[in-house]
Amino acid sequence: MNRSLDIQQYLQEKLKWIESALPSFITRDNVPDRLLQSMEYSLYAGGKRIRPILILTTMEAFGKDPETGLAAACAVEMIHTYSLIHDDLPAMDDDDFRRGKPTNHKVFDEGTAILAGDGLLTDAFRTLCTLSDKGVAPKTIVQLVSELSYYAGPRGMVGGQMADLQGEGKHLGLPELQYIHQHKTADLLIFCLRAGGLLSGATPEQLEHLTTFGRNVGLAFQIQDDILDIYGDEAKLGKPVGSDEANEKSTYPSLIGLEKSKELLESLVAEAKESLVKADIACDTLNQIADFIIKRES
Repeated sequence: MNRSLDIQQYLQEKLKWIESALPSFITRDNVPDRLLQSMEYSLYAGGKRIRPILILTTMEAFGKDPETGLAAACAVEMIHTYSLIHDDLPAMDDDDFRRGKPTNHKVFDEGTAILAGDGLLTDAFRTLCTLSDKGVAPKTIVQLVSELSYYAGPRGMVGGQMADLQGEGKHLGLPELQYIHQHKTADLLIFCLRAGGLLSGATPEQLEHLTTFGRNVGLAFQIQDDILDIYGDEAKLGKPVGSDEANEKSTYPSLIGLEKSKELLESLVAEAKESLVKADIACDTLNQIADFIIKRES
């Protein structure tokens, strides 16, 4: 069978597994109906679930049962979803559609959307704590909580979003743009690789190699996102193209051109794959996911 068909089938199976598990991790007792509806609207709105899949795939690469890490996978998807809800707000990117559907604040209202994001953010850390039910050691759970707060917080994803906002309407250089992409996008992917490693008993050296893989794939992911925003198919993307240009955002294609952006993307993925070889784990599926990311059309 074709390799691309294999990885698509694999991703689809993992996606269904994650989506079937997500409802069991959402807090419902004593939650206002409208808030819960808003949280679930975005959490169940689709997407590729690449981030949680990376946790499960990394555990498989270490020969571990990925079911043990399902709570961590769902927690990171809550974090990712909250960030999308807030990114779409009028005060941020002011987007009307996400994955082909009206954004959260358009369906509900701005206040509810903000609180839905807050709810998912905080519930994610409670979800991480349920790893104890699977026998995960308290020390490992504490480290996961610490690392998620680092990579998703002001030194990570949130800091990247702040830099992105400050960069609107300005001509950024490559260092500034890379800072935005690394922290806004790559940092959460780094957490996913490290989380899978921590849940699998990875050595410090292996964790460093997983960090390199996550950083490079995250940057490649964002470069591809920049390319799709300019040259993508609007029907496949589920949102209008050209929003970066409309918001006067600097992108890799705008700074170095399309061809050099593609070359850089390929170079990042090649280095990412090499880091997995150094980690000495079963890396074929992770490599295929990296290839999938740079060939995606949405």
